[in-house]
Amino acid sequence: MTSTMVGANTAAETEATMADSAAERRKARKAARAAVPPPERDQAYDHLSLDDLRAMKSELQAEETRVSYWRRIVQARLDVIESHGTDQEPVVKLRKVLVDAAGSHRRIQHLSVGQVDDVPPLPDLSELWDRQVDPTNTAKMAKLSKDLRGAEHELSVLRTELFRRIDGVTGELIARYREDPSLALAILPGDSMRFRP
Repeated sequence: MTSTMVGANTAAETEATMADSAAERRKARKAARAAVPPPERDQAYDHLSLDDLRAMKSELQAEETRVSYWRRIVQARLDVIESHGTDQEPVVKLRKVLVDAAGSHRRIQHLSVGQVDDVPPLPDLSELWDRQVDPTNTAKMAKLSKDLRGAEHELSVLRTELFRRIDGVTGELIARYREDPSLALAILPGDSMRFRP
């Protein structure tokens, strides 16, 4: 058998092994999902209609997207400062991203469902982003880095809380759909097919 044939056989065996391994991982993930008990109704959401829950989930997801974006931008500025000093050019170019942050980083009303005392207020991102520091002033540079890290941490905490709320609303929706599967049809397009809860 030539070395080319041996190499081909080895590659085929490796590929087959990898495919088997991937199939096993998928099977394990499926089994793990099946082992999780289905969500149950939560009294905290009893006062909300199905449409309210769907709107809440949509708003929470939109807020999580914004928070995640702000977090990445804060991380980017921190990276710029730590790797290149306070080169003003990239900072000026990216500044527009947060120009309206002061008006939009708010607590959405649906965060009132459940405990939020441990969630800090969002930092003043527009002020933080606007802050210009002389790169030769080590004390101010250290303060800016510290404030950026603090903002990143606060955004991470809020993001985690938003994920928890999204999971809660999703669980409530699933529980209601399990009680009455026809409710799930209410989101299908077409007036003739739409069921109203």
